[in-house]
Parts: sequence; structure tokens; C-alpha cells
Amino acid sequence: MSNHAVAEADARAAGSAARPSRQRTLDELGPNYKWIALSNTTLGMLIATINSSIVLIALPDIFKGINLNPLEPQNTSYLLWMMMGFLVVTAVLVVSFGRLGDMFGRARMYNMGFAIFTVSSIFLAITWFDGSEAAIWLIFWRIIQGVGGAFLMANSSAILTDAFPANQRGLAMGINGVAAIAGSFLGLLIGGVLAPIQWHFIFLVSVPFGVVGTIWAYLKLHDTGERRRAKMDWWGNITFAVGLIAILIAITYGIQPYGTSNMGWGNPWVLTGLIGGVIVLIAFVFIETKVDSPLFELSLFKNRSFAFGNLANLMASIGRGGLQFILIIWLQGIWLPQHGFDYSRTPLWAGIYMVPMTIGFLLSAPVSGFLSDRLGTKWFTTIGMLITAGTFAALIAIPVDFTYWVFAVIMLINGIGMGLFASPNRAEVMNSLPITSRGSGAGMMTTFQNAAMVLSIGLFFSLMIAGLSKHLPTAMLSGLTANGMPDATANGIAHLPTVGILFAAFLGYNPIREVGGQALQGLPQSSVDHLTGLEFFPHLISDPFSDGLTAAFTFALICCVLGAIASLFTGGSKKAPLMPETVGAELAAVAADAGVGTPSELIDEPRSAAAADSLPRHRLTSAGTAGSQAERPRIAGRITTADGVPLADSAVTVTDVRGHQAGSAAVHADGSYGIHDLADGTYTVIATAPGRSPRALTVSVVGDLIFRRDFALAGGSTVRGVVRDAQRPLAASLVVTDQSGAVVTQVHADSEGRFAIAGLAQGDTVAVTASVPGYQPTSQLVTVDASSHNGIELLLVAIGGVQGSVRTADGTPLEGATVSAIGPEQTIVASVTTDADGRYRIEGLTDAQFTIVANMYEPAAVQVQVVAGERNVADIGLGAGRSPAVS
Repeated sequence: MSNHAVAEADARAAGSAARPSRQRTLDELGPNYKWIALSNTTLGMLIATINSSIVLIALPDIFKGINLNPLEPQNTSYLLWMMMGFLVVTAVLVVSFGRLGDMFGRARMYNMGFAIFTVSSIFLAITWFDGSEAAIWLIFWRIIQGVGGAFLMANSSAILTDAFPANQRGLAMGINGVAAIAGSFLGLLIGGVLAPIQWHFIFLVSVPFGVVGTIWAYLKLHDTGERRRAKMDWWGNITFAVGLIAILIAITYGIQPYGTSNMGWGNPWVLTGLIGGVIVLIAFVFIETKVDSPLFELSLFKNRSFAFGNLANLMASIGRGGLQFILIIWLQGIWLPQHGFDYSRTPLWAGIYMVPMTIGFLLSAPVSGFLSDRLGTKWFTTIGMLITAGTFAALIAIPVDFTYWVFAVIMLINGIGMGLFASPNRAEVMNSLPITSRGSGAGMMTTFQNAAMVLSIGLFFSLMIAGLSKHLPTAMLSGLTANGMPDATANGIAHLPTVGILFAAFLGYNPIREVGGQALQGLPQSSVDHLTGLEFFPHLISDPFSDGLTAAFTFALICCVLGAIASLFTGGSKKAPLMPETVGAELAAVAADAGVGTPSELIDEPRSAAAADSLPRHRLTSAGTAGSQAERPRIAGRITTADGVPLADSAVTVTDVRGHQAGSAAVHADGSYGIHDLADGTYTVIATAPGRSPRALTVSVVGDLIFRRDFALAGGSTVRGVVRDAQRPLAASLVVTDQSGAVVTQVHADSEGRFAIAGLAQGDTVAVTASVPGYQPTSQLVTVDASSHNGIELLLVAIGGVQGSVRTADGTPLEGATVSAIGPEQTIVASVTTDADGRYRIEGLTDAQFTIVANMYEPAAVQVQVVAGERNVADIGLGAGRSPAVS
């Protein structure tokens, strides 16, 4: 191995010892990493959401396979938990798992979720017994599968937000959102195809994808965001879980009959769950205001985009959550039998006939995500919700026995509307999050979405039952008696709980055969054939079902309109490409520490609303379009060169006191910009342009004044040079600071030691500091002028260092062992800990003999002579409970 290769290996070893083994920077991972992250998280979201809905369409075959009748009263709970258990678990756990991702690594938590999901899918597929034991087994492993799904859902958005620059996140979220929502549609189709063949296949189909995804995620995904070490908020976790579980379980049982009532909302246990759950959640909110590291970062709701984006998502999820159930009942129980499909075939064809909705979503979600990166999110989300609301109005208007092409067009437009909303909404919310809160923020968003799905199912079913209960008993009684059934028997059947009729239609059973039972045996065969045929029940239920549809879809329409209104209060109509957060935070630190910007370079001029009218109208909006007086910016100004030439290719970013991005703006052809949507407070305004030194300054925004900040950006010169030692060039890291000590930029020398520092102003004096592991850093002052282009040379002097590994006697690497260097005076000069591979490196030693001591079990020591500039290696073996071995 060459000396240069050894130096590079040493640098990598030193870097890995200083950070977690799964932590990497985007520069290290390369430009293609974001596509690896997107493809893996898209696969994860796809199989998670497919499995959340695949059971719905396969329930008849599952219950037939385990020899259990789900319509018997004692089995209804199995049916409900099979349907909703996955959603309940993910809703409860997703915030906690997002928080764990923030604390311990999003890639690690995501990979754990993939593994749990795959293992649970295997156990679901190998169910070998039947009856209630099989139902409990399936529900248990569905809940475990939901745990894995919660890990995947909580961390996928955060991984994407870390991997993609802000100006590409809409596209990434769009593609990921296609998988997340389209998976719920595809699950219906896949379940309808596989379940009639063999119901075990609906779970087995996920296993190969899960195995591939788990291995792929382990090998390729890394943590690129910031980890925030914090204590787990146990009281917050407990109260949140108890409160939310109580409410969701109460909703689940609220749609079951209670006593003589069609629904269980008067059941004392349901009321206890609802009221008690609300009380516990109120206590949870109080706890979150008192703990240091809350599960729910309530301060995030002060951000308008996060608050209203989540509100819009909540309304959208409630509006569309129960839609699949209602459409399945509509198709399976009424429309398909009316058009000659036997009840046993309706689950598959219901999934097929809902495909236009999936197509619409697949077409619009990626496109809206891509375009919203350039045009802003607000109008996409708002229009998407209004389009969806319009389709609910259309579903109310069409007859129950509709013409299919009309229904298909409505479904297509509904999918387009949801696609227009989903991707930009998710990107808007995730872009609003500080980098250390992306996991918990994504978890909060997914919690609202999944909890809203369960709430929506309960509300839709309740509205359907309420609508059907008005007219169905009368229609049922008259229809049964007209076909020869005795009045008393017909009256008893007509007043059976309406939910039984709905569940029968939902499961693809023949409703009259199920509720009629023995009463049908005393009737003439012709009457039995007519009652249990494909004509009687669909026509009987059409009018009552129309009342239920109107109630449910009116509710969904209102939710979508509220979602559209909430979307109007999110970010601006157009956003410039955002700078990476790390750059904004770094430049904000420059401004705070060095006070970048001199009086000659800026004008501090607050303006009243009236005075702002003297500015050109287009300069008062960050969108580049004419703005009304109500759209005046909080901060405005111009970006120019030192001699006053406008810099139209520059960008402006605003960060708050914590270094989090609060706003951004494009710069117009005349150099003007405007920043909107800022609350009163203190901000750092950062101006950047290619090839020029950035400038930043602080501004306090108060009242209705417009604060003017003009920037003159100097720069354009480049300093080139080489870094080397006495023998060879070195791949070094270089930091450039100005005379005040503020960091101007950071660059890296290539493998030949060459570097170029662009964007420097002629006449400026900067310090260029080079550092390489194993060498003493060196710094050189450079006055930027024409001669600087010819190159400077930075000569590094090697310092002593020792590296090696710590292993047990059998060769197993020891992570976390303490390795210390004891000098000639018998004092500890330096201490480090070993990394995941047992490796260590101690630098900065003088030419001398040192004793290297490793301590984990019984300490072991070895002496080594350190010579500067040479590769000094000392491998140490440790044995537990016995004498150490030295290799």
C-alpha cells in the first residue's frame, strides 16, 4: 500500500472513530445517495401501505380459511381488530418512533422497522390453525406488523428530507407519497387477486420484498441528519398512548350495536373511552409543556406552515379515510350484484373498478411534487382539496345504480385531486421543520393521518348506519313480506342491527342469506331464490343507501373544504430554491460572530406601510408577481455588486435565532427581493451569489414596518494552491477565515493536494488553514490579488501518532474499549475509545516511547516507539476474566 493510500485510510479511521458507525455526510455518500434513499423508502412505504389495506378485500377468504363466521356477534370484535388494528397501532406509535429516529439515528430505526415488518409477515403467512385461536394469532401479528410499519412511516420522510436538497424535496415526497397512498389502493387489487387463490399469499407476498428491503437498508442507508441526544419522555409516551388508544378503541366499538341501538355510542364503556381518552390527552399536552425533551414538540405549531399543513392533512385524511370502505360496500353490496356479479366475485371486481382513482393519484402526485418545488405548495394543496370536494359532490349527485364510465371519471378526478394535495402538503410540512426535529415532526404528521383514518372509518360507518336506519327496516319488512315471509319473522329480520347488513355487504357475503338464516327454509324455493338472488337486496337497499351516502359524502365534502381553507394559510405561492440548512446555519453563525456587513454595504431603513408604496410593486413580493398592499413584505431590499450592478442570480435566506430557516426569496432582474410571512422577532438575513462572498446581518422585525436591507456582494477572485508534506501531496481540509476570524468558506484539496478557493474579493486578506490527520495544521495569510491566482503552497509537518485495534483473545473486535497513551513521565497524554470495528487512533504524540493501555475487561498494555510521519501500529488483545493477550 502506498504512503498516500495509508494516509487516506488513516483519515477515514480517524473520522469513523469520532462519530457513530452509521453516520455519514452527504459529501461522503455522493450525489447518488439521495436516489438510493428515495428508492428504499419508497419500497418500504409501498409494502407498509399495501399491507394496511390488503386485508380489507381479503377478509371473506381469511375468515373462510380459518373457519370463523365474522358476522356472529361473538366474532365481530375479531373482524374490527383485523380491519383496524394495524392503523390503531401505527397511529399510536409513530410519533415515539420518529423521536427515537431523531435521538438514535433515522436509518437505524427505519431498518429495524423493515426487519420487524418482514418477520411479522412470515408469521402471518404460516398460520396453521383455525377458529378463534387463529383470529387472535392473526390480530397479534398484525399489531406487530403495525409496529414495523410505524418505524417505516415515522422515519422515511425524515430520511428523504435529510438526503434531498430543499428544492427537490417536493419531487421526492411526491414519489414517496405515491407509494404511501397508492399502496392502499393497490392493496385492494392485490388482495382481491391473491385471496381467492390462497389467503396466506396476501401476507407471503411481502416477505421477499421485506427481506430485500431490510438487507438493502442495512447496507446502503446512513444517517446524514443531526442526532439530538435526549431523554425519552416516558410520561408523555404513556399518556399519549393511553389517551389515543382509548379514543380509537372507543370509536372501533362505537359502530357496533349496543342493546336495542344500532350503534354503541351510548355504551358506557365507549363513553368512558372517549371522555377518559380526551382527559388523558389534555394531561399529555400539559406534560409536554413541562418536560425538557417532549414527545410532541408543541413549539413546532408556532410555525404556520407546520400547523396549517397538519390541519389540512388531518381534514384530507378524515375526508378520504372512510371512502374506500363506502365504495367497497357500494360496489360489493349493490352495484356489482345489480350488474350480474355473484357475491363471491365482488371483492376482486370492486378492487378492479376502483383502479381509476389509483391511476389519477399516480399521474398527479409526482407531477405536483415536481412543480411545487418551483411554483410553491399553497395553490396545489388548495386546488387539490377543492377538486376532491367537488368529486364528493359528484358522488352525491349520481344515482346508486350509476353508469360506470361516469363513476370512473369521478374516481379519476378524485385521485388527481388527492395527488395534487398529498405531495406538496408533505413537502411543505417537512420543509418547515428544523433539522433536529424531522423524525418527530414526520411522526406527528403521520399520527394525525393514521388517527384520522380510524376516526374517519368510525364516522363514515356511523353516518351510513344513521342514514340506512331511517328507511331500511321499512323497506326490508315490506320486501320480505311481499315474498311470503311471515310478518313476525320479517319484522325481526328487518330490525336486526344495520351494521350487520353493512358488514355482510362489505365482506362480499349475500346479506339476505346471512340475516335470513332459518327463516328462509320455510319459504317456497322460488321465493328463496328471488330473495337471495342478485336483484332483490341491491334494489331493496338502493334508496336507503342513498341517504347514507349523502350523509357520509357531505361530511367528506365539508372536511375537504376545510382542508382547502387551511392550505391557504401555509407557505407562499412561489418559493425560490432553498439553501441547505447546514449552509444557512453556518452563515447565520458567521453573521452572529463576526457581524458581516459594514455600514457602506447596507441600508437599515424601516418603512411604514404607506412609505412602502413608493417601492416598485414587484419588489414587494418574493414570488415575482404583482402583489397587493396586503402582501407587503416584512423585509425588502436589493442585492448588487460593489459597483451597483444588480445580481439577479443571487438568493436570500432568513434564519431565526436558533439557526432554523424562517423564509427565503428569489431575487429579481433589478436585484430586488422581498421576504413575507415573518412573525415579529429577530432574524439573520443572508445574501449569497455564485462566486461571491456571502453577507449576513441581523434585523429585528416589529409591527407593520417594512425593514430594508441592501447588500453589496464583493468577490469573483480565486486563490489556488497545493497542500503537501516534505515528500508528497496531501488531500487536506481547508478553512478560510477573514481578518475578524469569521469562517468565509471551507474547501477540500484533491488527491494531488490541489485546491481552489473561489468568491474572494480583491484586496481582502484571508487566512487559509490546512489540516490532515497525522500532521500539524498550518495556516498562511493571503492577500487576494491577481498574483494569488498563480498558487500558494501549504507545507504540513508530520506529527506522531499510533493506531491499531483492540480484540478479544478469539479475535472479536471490542467496541467502546478505552485506549490511553502514557508518556515517559508516566502521565496519560491522550485517551480515545474504539469504534464498532475495535479500531482506535491517537494523534499529536511527540517522538518518544509510549505505553498504550487498553481497558475494558482486564487492562492490557503494550509499549510502542512513536516516530513522526511513520505508520505506528499497536494492536491489543483483551480477555474477559483472564490474562490479556497482546498481538
